[in-house]
Amino acid sequence: MSIWWSLHLRREAASVPLARRLLLGTMETAGVDPDVSYDLSVALTEACANAVEHGGDGEAGGTGRAYRVTAYLDGETCRIEVADSGPGFPGAGPGLHGAETASAPTAPSDDAEHGRGLRLIEELADHVQFGNRSGRGGAVVSFDKILKWKDGPSLLMA
Repeated sequence: MSIWWSLHLRREAASVPLARRLLLGTMETAGVDPDVSYDLSVALTEACANAVEHGGDGEAGGTGRAYRVTAYLDGETCRIEVADSGPGFPGAGPGLHGAETASAPTAPSDDAEHGRGLRLIEELADHVQFGNRSGRGGAVVSFDKILKWKDGPSLLMA
């Protein structure tokens, strides 16, 4: 069994806990180990917070007023993608399927108040890709993690 969902959210701070709660509910229903669920929920929170803060052009009613979150639980892996309509990552190059890939921005200094979210995502997930949407503009952060299960059967394994 597989579970996937996609949300189109307004770039407002209130959208971040909504995405996090939906992910945690999905993980609970599927029987995912709470520690893995927590790690993925923190990574999702960071990615969504970045989309809210940096993900648009600010035009009223424009495409920069929203972002998209998609989550896939399939077999032993959870993959999450957060895409926005902002300026994207600097220095991106050509990537797979028409998307452009980029490395994470330079690590922040020890006393910086911002810039740690992408590094946190890298620490919490097994694989992370930062990229830019081709043609339409915007950043894409995708990450995945191998799932562990609570004791007993899960919906995905049944």
